[in-house]
Amino acid sequence: MNKTTSGWINGCLGVLIFSGSLPATRVAVVDFDPLFLTVCRAAIAGLLAGVLLLIFRQQRPVRSDIAPLLVVALGVVVGFPLLTALALQYVTSAHAIMFIGLLPLATAIFGVLRGGERPQLAFWIFSAIGSSLVAGFALTQGFTSSPVGDRLMLAATIVCGLGYAEGGRLSRRLGGWQVISWALVLSLPVMLLLSFYFMPVSWAGIGRSALFSLAYVSLFSMLIGFVFWYRGLAQGGIAAVGQLQLLQPFLGLLLAYLVLHEPIGWPILAVNIAVVLCVLIARRFTARKVSQSTLPRAANEKE
Repeated sequence: MNKTTSGWINGCLGVLIFSGSLPATRVAVVDFDPLFLTVCRAAIAGLLAGVLLLIFRQQRPVRSDIAPLLVVALGVVVGFPLLTALALQYVTSAHAIMFIGLLPLATAIFGVLRGGERPQLAFWIFSAIGSSLVAGFALTQGFTSSPVGDRLMLAATIVCGLGYAEGGRLSRRLGGWQVISWALVLSLPVMLLLSFYFMPVSWAGIGRSALFSLAYVSLFSMLIGFVFWYRGLAQGGIAAVGQLQLLQPFLGLLLAYLVLHEPIGWPILAVNIAVVLCVLIARRFTARKVSQSTLPRAANEKE
């Protein structure tokens, strides 16, 4: 199996896991405060990540990796979970999932700025069309009814795209699971303190569904999903594999329907079909170009 194919397979597994994040968060914020949910999921995942790093005796990142790892932490460990948890107090998970369709474009843009990739012009055209379809649908389905929720989801998309691209770039050197693990460990001290600060006074009113959702977003959304996702971005290219995120609305909407019983209208399905067609066409025009600074350390040392 070549690297590109492996990258797409890993990317698909990551997207499949991430698809349950918004529905699970929607369930969790019914009983948990969004701030507690954000810091607690990061703390739980950070503890597990620290154990993994110790068991496999991973080498510590060099000083130049610390700043990029902090960007990853701010983007995907804190920023995206917090902003989406806040947004889901104003909008349904089905509505929020539509903004995930903007993630491929955001990831591709940051892939160019931070990852040294140069997709062809046709890629940008079809990527922009797909993102415009998603944004246009969100506008027609009630932007004015909940501007706060929509703006929070838009901000979440931007910081997540940055975190994805930075993590994909680092994964070429450190490895996929190592990047998210070190990012979680770096944020662990703060996340632990905040978890105790925002902890519910009583757990008596916390339902099983909320506890299960907390477990899912902590273990799968925050750790396991990124193991596959960052490996996929590193192997197949940030811009190219990043387009797989357009499949996430399909899976997320299906979960929202099955778990939360949220209705799915034909306009949502039509938009998702259109954006998936765009990503399939855009994939044909992705070209990967990696700058010297992102090559593996061993390769640079040989030079």
